[in-house]
Amino acid sequence: MTSPSIQVRTVDLTKKFQAGKKETIDAVKKLNLEAKSGEVLGILGPNGAGKTTTLRMISTILSPTSGTAVVNGNDVRKNPLQVRQSIGYLATEMGLYERLTPVETLTFFAKINGLEQRLIDSRIEEVFDILDMADFGDRRADKLSTGMKQKLSLARSIIHDPPILIFDEPTQGLDLMTSKTVTDYIKEFKEDGKTIILSTHIMSVAEKLCDKIAVLFDGEIKAYGSLPALMKKSGTSNLESLFFDVVNGET
Repeated sequence: MTSPSIQVRTVDLTKKFQAGKKETIDAVKKLNLEAKSGEVLGILGPNGAGKTTTLRMISTILSPTSGTAVVNGNDVRKNPLQVRQSIGYLATEMGLYERLTPVETLTFFAKINGLEQRLIDSRIEEVFDILDMADFGDRRADKLSTGMKQKLSLARSIIHDPPILIFDEPTQGLDLMTSKTVTDYIKEFKEDGKTIILSTHIMSVAEKLCDKIAVLFDGEIKAYGSLPALMKKSGTSNLESLFFDVVNGET
């Protein structure tokens, strides 16, 4: 049986931001991570740890200062267009066009992601079925609830059926039921063989979804590996204890 291929790999991925004429901030420092097909890699860390910056570099939204990432065989620095065609990116900011309906939104994003016109209607119908969106498909985005908007944002990221999904805080601001719905969908995407990278600050979500965990603090990886292996190494019994031990320098 063929082992799952590595779909995302970062190689000394680094990002510095200019904070003044002479001062720079090291937001991300030489990150080395891997994620395979059918695997969920969770990136955890407090605010300012570098999670979103990491995801934005992998998604080609930000250019690395040094190092790189290889996504579906394409280097983010050399082949950004090919990387974008391989990924679906769910950002913390929904950025929806409020005057457009979900049908119009998904049609637009299907086109800019290169989906053939003859396939767009059937793909939208498929995504509506996956995410249970048919009841509000023709309602303007400014009339949607928060949960509906999150579903639309998720639909927008998967409309072109990419092999790699990158989710930044996918359950942020959602009620318990909608949050469960979103995590259930992520499980289904994993079962379909997609590679998923997500950042979250909700430990129960990470425990439920992730095959591997990377704990970031001050732009650096402080712990990395499968959850059982990390807990065994640290002597902790749950992810929350592990997280605080790592962040507080106790492991």
